[in-house]
Amino acid sequence: MNQKIFIGNLDFDLKTQDLEKMFSEFGEIEDCIVITDRDTNRSKGFGFVTFKEEGEAKKAIESMNGKEIEGRKLTVNVAEEKERNNSRPKFERKEVEGDEYSKYCSTAF
Repeated sequence: MNQKIFIGNLDFDLKTQDLEKMFSEFGEIEDCIVITDRDTNRSKGFGFVTFKEEGEAKKAIESMNGKEIEGRKLTVNVAEEKERNNSRPKFERKEVEGDEYSKYCSTAF
């Protein structure tokens, strides 16, 4: 069973290929990515590596968590799945007694 790990506090110049090379010594990598800003294409300082085997991921976490690379101590742990909420918050203006503009505002969006 594959295991995805999170790697934080990466140097901003580190590329996906560098991250893959850094973690390939621990086992077979299924997927690897350094997260970048879509506007600037600059690294956000974190990434993910997915190993084919759970044991390889544990070995990588134990070896690399807290290790200093390029003057930065890495944070390495199991990646947690975040629940995505694609609904937008709904706002409405409530009528306020005595507010002369309330009658012109619709509360239905």
